[in-house]
Amino acid sequence: MILRYFSGFFLLLTLLLITCSDNVDVPVASPQATTFSEQIRLNQIGYYPQSSKRAVVVTDEILENFQLVNEAGEEVISESLGPLTEWKLAGEKVQVADFSSVDKPGTYYVVVAELGRSYPFEIKESVLKEAFLGSIKGMYYQRMSIPLEEKYAGKWRRPMAHPDDKVFYHPSSGKSTGSMSSPGGWYDAGDYNKYIVNAAYPLGQFLLFAEQYPGAVEDATLNIPESGNGKNDYLDELKYELDWILSMQDADGGLFHKLTTKNFEGMVMPHEATSSRHIVGKGTAATLDFAAATAKASRIYRTYDPDFAAQCLEAAIAAHQWAMKNPTLAFKNPEDVSTGEYGDGNFDDEWYWANAELFVATEDEKYLDALRQDDLDFVYRPGESWTAFMRFMGYFNLLENKEVVPADYYESIASGIIDEADRLMRRTEALPYFQPVDDFHWGSNSDVLNAGLIFAQAYRLTEEGKYLSGA
Repeated sequence: MILRYFSGFFLLLTLLLITCSDNVDVPVASPQATTFSEQIRLNQIGYYPQSSKRAVVVTDEILENFQLVNEAGEEVISESLGPLTEWKLAGEKVQVADFSSVDKPGTYYVVVAELGRSYPFEIKESVLKEAFLGSIKGMYYQRMSIPLEEKYAGKWRRPMAHPDDKVFYHPSSGKSTGSMSSPGGWYDAGDYNKYIVNAAYPLGQFLLFAEQYPGAVEDATLNIPESGNGKNDYLDELKYELDWILSMQDADGGLFHKLTTKNFEGMVMPHEATSSRHIVGKGTAATLDFAAATAKASRIYRTYDPDFAAQCLEAAIAAHQWAMKNPTLAFKNPEDVSTGEYGDGNFDDEWYWANAELFVATEDEKYLDALRQDDLDFVYRPGESWTAFMRFMGYFNLLENKEVVPADYYESIASGIIDEADRLMRRTEALPYFQPVDDFHWGSNSDVLNAGLIFAQAYRLTEEGKYLSGA
């Protein structure tokens, strides 16, 4: 599910790796260092001057030293490698090369005489900006219902596919006949389907970024069809997905769970995937996630597009009201549908997120009263991405809007996030690859990144560098 891998995408920038090549000639001084070694692993894009900088060296025997070499082949530092530790999940023994002391901008290589050299990387300000913008532009390439024109998509241009202007109601939707129009939005993955849970959840994270860093992407930055309209390109792109989820709200306020084919399509281009598409199911989880995302959007878009912001808030309130009347309706795939289920039988976290967003958007005390009835739970558990991380999204939203949150409640959330960030930091420092999880499964990249979001919020609360380093 591609949207899960975009979760916490602005943290992904510190982890991105690019394809490395053995045939890059490097003018380093040591003859042993002319060979690229995949055993020296680091951030192949680069590091900020003041950031933590470490490489992991895979070895079966203890190695003594490493060198940091600049582009001219000059040795910058020579330091001892850290102690030999074991990463049992990969069957690897590793040592760490720490070169955090180097802050001069430039291109560098880590050299271990017995192994060779690392992939080249940079140290510079804004080193991750290109990856940052690329990760956002990546959502444009997921658009459906329009052609991707060459002037925007380059070599990834493709014809229009999936207009979704006549999508049939599946009986699970509560409607026995007929069709509806629900165009636009982003493909969830190579299966070409669209799911409300997997749209609303990352939209909440994307909108959190827009709230925290509103000037990060200006108009005409991304080269998308809306560039040059005088509005923020980032919010332009998110609106393409928001417009779609709004179309999935039924007249009674509830949300249809997904728009899909009955079975996954083959490995073909989008315009070659022509099976009939259906509106499938309805449920509490999708409805509450939608309520949360659109409530947040109603605040973020007030200046960008006031009418759209008002539409989002009206839709969020209607969805919440539907969920109040249908508080336990879990979605299950019908027998004749085999596409992604993304089900959840416990809605506590979805309720918390929706109430938190609607409280901040409306300042209506009834949402705060509902929040106070929930037990606060700050334990981060890998594998809970679209089923339970929503409670953290609620926490982040309340922390970002301190002025409307009662002081005692705010402090309880802030201390809970900091305590959990400290626990995850201890876990990070104990693992050879500096990750906060060692429970890897399908979608585990999002587990790592969601933990990074917790670090990021702890940093915003305290401005302590260890949390930024953790992220």
